[in-house]
Amino acid sequence: MEFISDLPVVGGFLSSAIAFVVVLGVVVFVHEYGHYIVGRWCGIRAEVFSMGFGPRLGAWVDRRGTRWQVSALPLGGYVKFVGDTDGSSRTDPKHLEALSETERAHSFHGAALWRRALTVAAGPVANFILSILVFGLIALWAGVPADGARVGEVSVLPGQQASDLRRGDLILELNGAPVADFAELYEAANEMETAGPVRLLVERDGRRLELTTPFPLPPLVQGVEPLSAAANAGLKPGDFIRAADGERLHSFGDLRDVVLNSGGDELELEVVRGDVLLTLPITPREVERVNPDGTVETRVMIGVGGDVLIYPLTRTPTPWRALAIGVERMWEIITLSLTGIGHIIAGNLSVDNLQGPLGIAQISGASAAQGAGNLITLIAVISTAVGMLNLFPIPVLDGGHLLMFGYEAVAGRPPAESIMRIAMSLGLAMVLLLMLMATYNDLVRLLVS
Repeated sequence: MEFISDLPVVGGFLSSAIAFVVVLGVVVFVHEYGHYIVGRWCGIRAEVFSMGFGPRLGAWVDRRGTRWQVSALPLGGYVKFVGDTDGSSRTDPKHLEALSETERAHSFHGAALWRRALTVAAGPVANFILSILVFGLIALWAGVPADGARVGEVSVLPGQQASDLRRGDLILELNGAPVADFAELYEAANEMETAGPVRLLVERDGRRLELTTPFPLPPLVQGVEPLSAAANAGLKPGDFIRAADGERLHSFGDLRDVVLNSGGDELELEVVRGDVLLTLPITPREVERVNPDGTVETRVMIGVGGDVLIYPLTRTPTPWRALAIGVERMWEIITLSLTGIGHIIAGNLSVDNLQGPLGIAQISGASAAQGAGNLITLIAVISTAVGMLNLFPIPVLDGGHLLMFGYEAVAGRPPAESIMRIAMSLGLAMVLLLMLMATYNDLVRLLVS
């Protein structure tokens, strides 16, 4: 992706557009294939499997008679089953009557209720399965921390002496305080009044040694949030921020304090990138955030995550543990998303936080520029969000169809056709209004960035 973003004039746009098509294409294909394959297993024949909307760019027909096509507008997709009027699984009674008995037996609306419900639910479920698998594979690739505070890799900071720590050392104490794992190690470092060299008691080859090492939480950039002030300023993962607004930094906490005290005024950062010293102007922004405890906080931020000096030794988890990590990660995203939506409805969080297609495209391009790993992670995050949103009980979405099926199961008959038409129209209006609002937010962000 990086060579595309380097092209003059249109490079950044092309990079974002290609990354957006990749991310959304994978997520949409998995979602629609979930509908298609479970429908096929349930005896429901698909007439069209479309990636995108609008004019057809290319197509082929398989041996089962399904037309697989790619359309011009890459903002979604659909599966049109036999008996459907369109890709939203609406139908016209006259259209159903015109079908032969054989066609009606393989139509969506002629199938048993449980078969229709499984087919509809399969789309979001497929998205969740994709997310779990991706997060699980990431856990297998990156590994999980070994037991205890056992040292893996140790970074060498610009202008500072390398640490005497070695791979495999087991850290027992920091400044005399016992530590059982890296969480306690970093917590003890955070509680220090002044960031500076720390004394470590380590166990190495059965012997105990006292070592002095630089502060474990340096002003080192681990990740840059897309569309943030840091991204606009040109900060990159691996940057060492030596000073901010003329103040020498000794820890990532020092950087956080300078940003918070800036009041949103422009700062000048001294950044060491490899062997090059850069001066980057940056203007912090007020950002609303949903905290892990569910509260909403507004604070001045630049949008970077801090890296650490000492990485834990990792081990490869079992496949079952990796899948469990995938489920945990997916559930965290769902919980945080639902909490954020609840705060927006309650008025505690601004609707300006909604991202539309343009925003997702920018985030996709920025993620791709930071490496394939970031782009793959984004696919898992977006897949979780798409699966969750499609389960909302809004007509035209999968959750709306499931709600109607629930009514049919209780009442013994589907809702009246007139009610269905009204519900579908209202649902479509709600979705379009939400998309327009999110797109407006995207345009505003583009103009002010």
